[in-house]
Amino acid sequence: MAEHTEESGAASESLLEKITEKFHGHDSSSSDSDSDKPASPSSVKAKIFRLFGREKPVHAIFGGGKPADVFLWRNKKISAGVLGGATAAWVLFELLEYHLLTLVCHILILSLAILFLWANATTFINKSPPRIPEVHIPEDPYLQVVNALRIEINRGFAVLREIASGRDLKKFLIVIAGLWVLSILGSCCNFLTLFYITFVLLHTVPVIYEKYEDRIDPFAEKAMIEIKKHYAVFDAKVLSKIPKGPLKYKKMA
Repeated sequence: MAEHTEESGAASESLLEKITEKFHGHDSSSSDSDSDKPASPSSVKAKIFRLFGREKPVHAIFGGGKPADVFLWRNKKISAGVLGGATAAWVLFELLEYHLLTLVCHILILSLAILFLWANATTFINKSPPRIPEVHIPEDPYLQVVNALRIEINRGFAVLREIASGRDLKKFLIVIAGLWVLSILGSCCNFLTLFYITFVLLHTVPVIYEKYEDRIDPFAEKAMIEIKKHYAVFDAKVLSKIPKGPLKYKKMA
């Protein structure tokens, strides 16, 4: 009788062991299958390198308003009109060597002469005189533009002050290199041509980048890695060997 109970107990234990092995095998297989599943698109998208470390879309970086719509060609007619107007102004002032004051005076002369003759001719031809609209410059938009410009200018002065204080050597070298490139460009072309080139780049580069960002970002990532490698070598061989003055330590002492 005791042998029968021992055999039944051993059989029940072996059955329990088989059941637990099946459950553990199922859990391990399910975990392996979960690990074999591809990562979610959101996690993959979070790991993608974006140029300049941006986290927002290009449209949001440009403000997300009408200027962003113009730069990114959301409305092709308006964008083409703005770019065409800038091109016409550049051709008029740069290639044809027309002066701004002369152009404004000629436009005013022609407009005033046409309206004056039209207003006096209506008395002879029995037609209504031209309706000349009243033009008023709104105050709030211009104050907002001036305020935004003031904030950016003050921010630029703060950056220049920080660079001149000698706290960040990397930023100092970047600014010096940028100013040197601008000086070379300024010697090659005048301010109007440089402004027009910048204007054209603002209307072409962002929309091209937004369209092909998935192809451009990997190349930019490789370029940033190479730049960081070269900067690390330059820092180790040159920048780290520059002696730093003990002024800060004297003040602390």
